[in-house]
Amino acid sequence: MSHGSAPSQRMLRAGELIRHALADVFMRGETGDPELEKLKFSVVEVQMSPDLKIATAFVRPLVPAEGKKVLHACTRNQRYIKGLLAPKLDMKFMPELRFRSDTALDYASKIDDLLKSPAVARDLKKD
Repeated sequence: MSHGSAPSQRMLRAGELIRHALADVFMRGETGDPELEKLKFSVVEVQMSPDLKIATAFVRPLVPAEGKKVLHACTRNQRYIKGLLAPKLDMKFMPELRFRSDTALDYASKIDDLLKSPAVARDLKKD
């Protein structure tokens, strides 16, 4: 698979299975980490590497100021969380888990602000 190409159905399916299992683990409070349990966040997406060996979970805190705390707590517990996921998933190999902040909403908001700026509005009216 070349860099930048769309993910395969297999990658999408595996990512969605892992996202669902992760959300379940966090919702049920199964991590055993009191700091992680009190943080409120969602698992927005899980992207798989082409070989299905790495699962990158994008998390978004409900309180934006807690983004670093959420990321740190998830990363600190990633091996334990991987162990919790393995029996829940019907996968030949359990991929390495990585956690990243979900910035899609921030990016969309930035684009929206740009489109509303007077300079862009002026240029759009010229057409």
